[in-house]
Amino acid sequence: MQRRSLLSSSAALAAYLSGNLPLSAIAQALPGAGGGKPVRGGVLNVAVSPEPTLLTSAFITTMNIGMVSSKVLEGLVSYDLDLKPVPALATSWATTPDGKTLTFQLRPGVKWHDGQPFTSADVAWTLGEVWKKLHPFGRAAFANVEKVETPDAHTVVIHLSSPAPYILNYINTYGAQILPKHLYEGKDVLTNPLNNAPVGTGPFVFKEWVKGSHVRLERNPNYWGANQPYLDGIVFKFIPDAAARTVALEAGEVDVALGSIVPLTNLNRFQDKAKYTLNLDDGRYLSTIFLLQFNVRRPYFQDKRVRQAFAHAIDKNALLKVVFLNYGKVATGPVPSSVVNYYSDQVRKYPHDVKRAEALLDEAGFKKGPDGKRLKITLDFDGFGGPIGARSGEFIKQSLARVGVEVELRSGDTATYLRRIFTDQDYDLMTSSLHRLPDPTLGVQRLYWTDNIRKGVPWTNGSGYSNPALDKVMEAAAVEPDEAKRRALIVQWQQIVQEDVPLIELIEQTWVTVQTARYRKASAQGDGLFASLADAWLEPKR
Repeated sequence: MQRRSLLSSSAALAAYLSGNLPLSAIAQALPGAGGGKPVRGGVLNVAVSPEPTLLTSAFITTMNIGMVSSKVLEGLVSYDLDLKPVPALATSWATTPDGKTLTFQLRPGVKWHDGQPFTSADVAWTLGEVWKKLHPFGRAAFANVEKVETPDAHTVVIHLSSPAPYILNYINTYGAQILPKHLYEGKDVLTNPLNNAPVGTGPFVFKEWVKGSHVRLERNPNYWGANQPYLDGIVFKFIPDAAARTVALEAGEVDVALGSIVPLTNLNRFQDKAKYTLNLDDGRYLSTIFLLQFNVRRPYFQDKRVRQAFAHAIDKNALLKVVFLNYGKVATGPVPSSVVNYYSDQVRKYPHDVKRAEALLDEAGFKKGPDGKRLKITLDFDGFGGPIGARSGEFIKQSLARVGVEVELRSGDTATYLRRIFTDQDYDLMTSSLHRLPDPTLGVQRLYWTDNIRKGVPWTNGSGYSNPALDKVMEAAAVEPDEAKRRALIVQWQQIVQEDVPLIELIEQTWVTVQTARYRKASAQGDGLFASLADAWLEPKR
């Protein structure tokens, strides 16, 4: 701690990007991530883009919705920098030895913003009627829930048909936001007007949503956190133009820009540590990996030697430097290194090696023709990824050209991209950024599991890859209550995937939050993009 206290924010950032400082340490080194005495008062201005479509995350995982709604509505836990659960609306939890019963003790004295008490009935109703039925990840996370008991107002007992150890990794405000039963029961959850004017238990109360402009929240004077929140309010400003967001930060019109909405190429304008800090921790919970996916239905991708050749042909270190400007890490497998409980580097790796790539393609029967070409294929990239999609596409195209593979880049709007990949299955390669979450059963299994090959359903097993042996390992891991045995199964699954490479895991992305030096927060969070900000404050202007 003494060493960390001596680090300047710029030195810490440089050390992190060079790999010499762990990500958990940077929270202590950067001034905006902790330390100092909280100051009461002031309104925090936060830039979010694009504008949310509604203001609850209870049945949808879109990031920009969660960034706003998490200040009003809460979950049972939040997550620290090691992605371990810490109390929020639940003060404690316990699992029986057989892994089939999970008990939560809820925080007493909590009230909804309309004055009604928050109780176990709210949790039980939301789990059964919202998370399990309507939430895209929740349907899997809570599939094993057979019954929920509420023996008293502050106890929730969940009975499972088989162990589901991953549930504890998905009960924050992003994955399991709790709704007020008394305001939703008996009404259509998806069309309830409260989705646009939420009533929650959080530190801030919804006041207005001016479409095309902003959402305004005000301090909850009855919040359960002692003396919190410190801020008088928060205004979320929706600034669609990236250049305008950069200018707004420089002009002091916004204090925080969440979720990498400031282009990486503009971050050099915010290196003055007296004015700004760059928070690299907020998105750890998402554990996002930028990937290249094969459509293994194509005859030329059914031989794993071709897929392995492509992996050798792409210089990940150069991709990280040129396209991601070193904001991230080279990925080594399907589980990112930020998921410390399950990550393993004891897997097959594919160092950049053009000669090895060419040899594998030759072995697979794809020799160069008279024109020097072996294959001509397409690569679809998502338009909603911003400039990263286009720039990485060009990088991959050039990389594959060096081994005789001609790539045609295709882009389009979100609907076109999703239709090509998941409905028409009419593509060769695709790139995207996909969240892996703190537990592989939730965020990783969906990409490789045979049962998740679902035509027309986005972000499932779009590659069409099927390996029955891998399916058995993943399914066993999903219900294994012994943590050591479960980890061993997940390591085995990483090894199988890295041998078969239906996806090439390229870069572990770092979500960058740009904030002014006035902004402070008492504790750093791994799910900080969805933090309640009860412990945030603004230093007085000098």
